[in-house]
Amino acid sequence: MPLFSRFWSTDRSLTALLLLLIIFIFVIDPLGALDIGGQLALEVFFSLVLLSGVGAVAKGVLPTVLVGGLAFSGLVMRWLRLTTGATGLAAPDALVSALLCAILAAIVLLQVFREGPITSQRIQGAIAVYLLLGLAWAFTYEFIALWRPDAFTAAAGGLAPTSDLSARFLYFSLVTLTTVGYGDVTAVHPIARSVATAEALVGQLFPAILLARLVSMELYFRQAKREEHR
Repeated sequence: MPLFSRFWSTDRSLTALLLLLIIFIFVIDPLGALDIGGQLALEVFFSLVLLSGVGAVAKGVLPTVLVGGLAFSGLVMRWLRLTTGATGLAAPDALVSALLCAILAAIVLLQVFREGPITSQRIQGAIAVYLLLGLAWAFTYEFIALWRPDAFTAAAGGLAPTSDLSARFLYFSLVTLTTVGYGDVTAVHPIARSVATAEALVGQLFPAILLARLVSMELYFRQAKREEHR
């Protein structure tokens, strides 16, 4: 356990979090939507992503309690959905998952922007924040679709058939975040359109602001280091 705690207290935890996010988003989730590997494997891996996020930000009492409490609630609801088939838990599960991903993104971003040199692990942490934002919006879209099934439309033949709303909206979220906008999924409800517009704006502004901030921090650190050696 001390070794586990030391690992999550270092910048290497950001690399581990990014790796798990990449595997979940680009490998496990698509396979789960195609029913390759099963829903159980998808839920197990998502649970690992959540737990790794808690470990990455568990450097204080408040972040640990806040993120840990939400993660525990989210995991309980997801596993209850899986084991009991309770459809009534789908909307609360999506909402809690969206909040958890957003809070994780904010706390990891604070860790990326803390004082010190800009390492490769911090850059990887910033990429993890970008993916966490995509996940947060995906769960938000899922919540909206569960509340209003007519909030989104899909072009004929434009979206592969799947019963997994999470996979559909993760795809829609990432193409919106990167402002690709293929047009095969469209937000038609005013609230859905507003949320999608906000994500597109963040997708444009976040990389530019992040890059400027990281460059300025690195230049400041190098200047401070030179002044120390004078």
